[in-house]
Amino acid sequence: MPLESDDYFIRPATEEDVEALFDICLMTADAGTDASALYSDRRLPGYVWAVPYLKFAPDFAFVLAGRQRVVGYVVGTPDTAAFDRELRQSWWPHVRQEIAAFSPSTPKDVDVLERIANPHSGTLGLETLYPAHLHINILPEAQSGGWGRAMIETLLGVFSKRGVPAVHLGVSPANERAKGFYRRLGFEELSQNGHLAFVMKLNRPAV
Repeated sequence: MPLESDDYFIRPATEEDVEALFDICLMTADAGTDASALYSDRRLPGYVWAVPYLKFAPDFAFVLAGRQRVVGYVVGTPDTAAFDRELRQSWWPHVRQEIAAFSPSTPKDVDVLERIANPHSGTLGLETLYPAHLHINILPEAQSGGWGRAMIETLLGVFSKRGVPAVHLGVSPANERAKGFYRRLGFEELSQNGHLAFVMKLNRPAV
């Protein structure tokens, strides 16, 4: 799959993409579909699952850009434990201050506020064997064109060049389409502490 076509191209994310990441995260936060009705603050999902990666792991953040706007992103970190330490110091205090006056009015609001109060990234328990993790979301208009595979392969290529041994990602058990997608890419399914994850070894040693 080429990294560019007449309609879309993959490029490194920049600071100018922050609002697009907030929007795309919200528009895909309900098991891959629009979650606008589930959150009373449009930025809540992006605080957790998108924007901090651009801010604190920019070498591992890419967007799918169209002629008019950004329509997807893939973000990640090569070292989940180190990433969490940096976010505890430099990201979550800022977010908590930004939402200090916010009052939750939906169950999903409450869920994200709990995550912000007690943060972790990736899937708990996997960071030792699979230290890297990633998130990918693409708006419906750009799905089913091979771009998801191309974006994942772009990020995995960067991980491999940096010597990352293995990667994981979490998936909603309700998102059957995503589960099939990751299986086709060669990820292995793994249940961990009540959560569904997909894992892949990188930089396999020669035998």
